[in-house]
Order: sequence, then structure tokens, then C-alpha cells
Amino acid sequence: MIDTLRQIFLYDPTHPLLFTQFYFWAFFGIVYALFALIVEQGRKSKEQGAQGKLHMRNVFLMAVSWFFYYKTSGIFLLILAFVTLSDWLIAKLIDRYRGTWKSKLWLIVSVVIDLGLLAYFKYAYFFTNMLNDMFGLSLQVFDLFAYIGNGFSDSGRFLVDTIILPVGISFYIFQVISYTADVFNGRIKPVKNILDFGFYVSFFPQLVAGPIVRASEFVPQLYKPFHLSRHHFGMAIFWILNGLTKKIILSDYLAVNLIDRVFDNPLLFSGFENLFALFGYSMQVYADFSGYTDIAIGIALLMGFYLPKNFDSPYKSQNPQEFWRRWHMSLSRWLKTYLYIPLGGNRNATFGTYFWIALIALIALVLTGSWIATVIIAVIGLTVAIVAIKVPSHRKLLYANLNSFIVMLLGGLWHGASWNFMIWGGLNGIGMIVNKFWRVMNWHIRFALMVLITALLYGADALWQLPVLHVFKIWATIVACGTMIRYIVWLIRREEKKTWLAIAWNVMQTFTFITFTRLFFRSSSNLDPATANQVAWETAKNMVNQIGGAWDNSIILPFMWEYRYVVILFVLGMVIHWLPTKFKQWYRINFAMMPLWLMVIVVVVTIVIVYQFITADMQPFIYFQF
Repeated sequence: MIDTLRQIFLYDPTHPLLFTQFYFWAFFGIVYALFALIVEQGRKSKEQGAQGKLHMRNVFLMAVSWFFYYKTSGIFLLILAFVTLSDWLIAKLIDRYRGTWKSKLWLIVSVVIDLGLLAYFKYAYFFTNMLNDMFGLSLQVFDLFAYIGNGFSDSGRFLVDTIILPVGISFYIFQVISYTADVFNGRIKPVKNILDFGFYVSFFPQLVAGPIVRASEFVPQLYKPFHLSRHHFGMAIFWILNGLTKKIILSDYLAVNLIDRVFDNPLLFSGFENLFALFGYSMQVYADFSGYTDIAIGIALLMGFYLPKNFDSPYKSQNPQEFWRRWHMSLSRWLKTYLYIPLGGNRNATFGTYFWIALIALIALVLTGSWIATVIIAVIGLTVAIVAIKVPSHRKLLYANLNSFIVMLLGGLWHGASWNFMIWGGLNGIGMIVNKFWRVMNWHIRFALMVLITALLYGADALWQLPVLHVFKIWATIVACGTMIRYIVWLIRREEKKTWLAIAWNVMQTFTFITFTRLFFRSSSNLDPATANQVAWETAKNMVNQIGGAWDNSIILPFMWEYRYVVILFVLGMVIHWLPTKFKQWYRINFAMMPLWLMVIVVVVTIVIVYQFITADMQPFIYFQF
């Protein structure tokens, strides 16, 4: 009995609470039953009492959320508690001194504390390596919080020479920053009760992997009575089933049966197998992350809370800008509101613009150990500044592109202090900039430019014979052929019509580009921070060499047969993803409105099917590491 109680209530790093575990759903069933009792009592109370029941509901859900985080992260619950207390107090001071310099000072204090904690846990290895490289030192990381914990316990149970990243810290840090910033800008008033605020920060469905909920979106819901219509109940069940299906059937099955094998040992697989695994990873990471947020949205909806939509069929995007409006939408909105616009947005460049350019150039120097990347980034910033001064008519466009490029680089660094993450973010930023200029070019220039780029790549490939040049040559050839066809059509019609064929071409190009950038994203994931840069770069380089090297076409058909279930799932996932939005809305609504007895049958059948795909080792959600 004691062992059972310990298993239920004490933290076990080998068995964290996951949405894909039966233990979590038993936990949620108990929580929801108690939640329903509190809500029902609130309905029977008078108005004044009902407000008290709302507070009781919030306190109960905060306690549940803290227990959930403790079961996921153990003693790191103290970091969450500290952030909750500090930002609640500082927001009150920001509001008290509104309109004065003290208000801005307290906002800066809040941001410094929050980002300081994030930097300590997430970038300690990076800063240590930077100091060692710059000054020839041999410093080692030191976990101050583990040291303090050992001092209280006198047991030495916490390792002080290794820093472990707390689960979900990037998400709840961004949430509390949005809170103090929204209070400073007058979007919301400070939350009066710290327990209500603690509930906002720690709401367990989205605590560890998003979506990132801005205070102005969620805080007003703290004071609204519970309401769950029959339609909303059906939609909540749909999103939970949809998320479980994505995670277990698509993401985990693809990962365990092919993707992880290839990325762990790319040289053991052919070029085609590496390429298929890369495209498969695009499906895996989407199914994994969107599956988590689908479940989170469904669970929150059952309790009467609305979380923002985080994905909108991103692989339907026709360009990189549209992709980032559809992918991880809560992070994109956060970066736009609290980073892109303060940098100057599409209006101008600020001190922050050039500060970040200089800092990113320094980071590039440390991560690569080479001045080349630093010089390139510095030259880009200097060139933009000079052109903006000399050519005022292009100033806004240049500033907008420079600021968006900085945001994408910082978005890469948000995922981790790895050169590969910076490459991933930088490639996405470059893709957005190139697409903006491409869309304003006339067709004569487009066609001539593609012919020139393709010819140069053919020449470079013949001269140096590098696998990466071969990859770019093939891709440029395909793009050039498509550009030529569309150029001929334009010459005939003298207008650019968005036919279904043109839309499909744009979607495929965008999906291919995004997938290629994922090579660097996946290579930097699931790695020890102390060795991440070297291992990630080797993995990415080996995969490019395999994809760009000589292919043995005789193994393609045997591969398609041996991995037929992986191939079928990938194709099926893409087909469902590309279904028309109206059709998806139709079957969601029809599921939500079906009779309860029929819904129960569908739920049971779906769960039985889903759990046939469960692997021996539960796969953690990919974004838990961020």
C-alpha cells in the first residue's frame, strides 16, 4: 500500500504524467469529478457565494496543476512557484506607477528575472562554452539550485555538475512575460488574487507544451461561470480523440519504425531512405505537437476554458510567411506582439534591431568558432542600414525584412543554443525574405533569375562535386521547370491566375522547403546540451551527404514494401491534412452533434484502435524538451 501511494503521489522521473498514459486519464477522471462537484455547488449558491465558488474552482485547478507539474518535473515546481510570485507582485507595482519611469523600470526587472531564469537553465552550457573559448578557461556548469537543495536536505541527492532543463519552462516564462507586458500596456488590470494568477500560469492542459496563452486572452475567463454546451462537449471529445490519434498512430509509429533509426545512423541508410525519413519527420513533428495541443484544447474546453488555436493545416501553406501564420500560431503571435513590433515591425529599425544583430553575430562566432558566420551577419545588418539611408523608398521593406529575420533567428535560439537551431531559424527567415521579393518581381526577371541560379549550381556541382550542391541543383532544376511553365502561361494570358495547379505547386514547394529546414531542427533535438552542436552538425552533414550522393534505385521498391505501413500512414496523414477546411468542419460538427450513445461507441472503438499502435516505450512529446 505504501509503495502504491508513493507511486501515485511522489515524483518519478522515469514515469512522468503524459496525455498518452492511462494513469493520466485516471488522474483527469478524478479531477473532473471533483471539478463538477465544485461547479454544481456554485450553481446552487447565491450571487455572492457563486463568486466564492469561482475562486474555489480556480484554487482547486491551480492545486491540481501544481500536482501535475510536480509529477512531471519534481522539485522544479519551485521555479514555477517563484515565477508566479515574482510576476504577480511586480505587475502590481507596474500598475501602481503607471505612466511613470518606475513602471517601465519594474517591467524591465520582470523581464530580466524571467529571461534570466530561462537563460540559466536553457543556455548555461552555451555561456560556459563561450567563456571557455573566448578566454581559454576550463569552466564547468554549476547547478546553483541543486546546490541549495543539497544544503537543505544534507543528502547530496542533487547533481550540481549537470543542469537539467525544467519541462515547459519556455512556455510558462513567455506567458508571465505577456502578463506583465499586457499590464504595462494597459490591456488588462493586475489579477488581485495570487491564487487566481497561479492558476493562469500553471493551467495543466497547456502548461508543459503550450499553446502559449496570453494574459489578455485567459485572465478574463478566470471570472466567468462554467458553461459547457452539448456542442462544446462533443467538440472537446473530438479534439481529445483527434490529438491521441495524431500522437500515437502517426507520430509515435512513424518515429519508432523509421525516423529515429535513420536520424540515429544516417550512414546506414540510402539516400532515398534518408530523404523519406526527412519528409516523414515533417509529418511526425506536426502530428506530435498539434496532437498535444488538440488534447490540451479538448481538456480545457471540458472545464469551460478556451485555449487559442495553435495549428491551421500548416502544410497547406503557399509560402513561408503563410506557414508561420499557420504553425505554432501562439508562439508566432507572441513573437510578433512582444518582439517584432517593439523592434520596429515594418515601420523602422530601432536600437534593439542593431543590438540583436550584433549579439547574434557574437553568438554565431561562439557556436561556429569561425569569423565567417559573424562577418556575414554583420555585413547583412550594415548593408541594410546603408541601403535604407541611401534609398528611402525601400526603407520600410528593408526594415521589415531585417526585423523578421532577427525574429526568426531568435525563434531558432528559443528552441536551444545550437548552431543547427540558428541555421533552421535563419533559413526560415531567408525563405520569408526571398519569397517577399519573388512575389513583387515581374515574370521576365523571375524566369531569368531561375535560369541563372540553376546554371550556376550545375557549374558549381561539376566543379566541386559536393553532395549539398547536388541536392540544390536537383531542387533548382525542378523549380526552374515549374517557373518556365508558369512563365509561358503568363506570356500567353498576361495575367497570373491562381489555378488549382498553381496552388498545388506553391504548396509542394513550401512543404519541401520547410522539410529541408527540419533537417537542422531534428538534428539538434533530444541531445545532451554539452555535445549538441557537434553531434547535430555531424547528423545533418551525414544526411545531406547520403541524400546528395549516388542513389541505389534498386532498393526503393524493397524499401516501400518493407516499410509499407509507414508509407501508408505517411500518405494517409498527408491526404487527411490536405482535405478541404469545410469538409473537416463538417465532420467535426457532425461528430459533436451525434447522439451520446453513438459517441460512446465511436470513442471506445477509436481508443481500442489507437492503443493497438502503442509502442513498448512511451514516446514523450517532442516539445517537452523546449
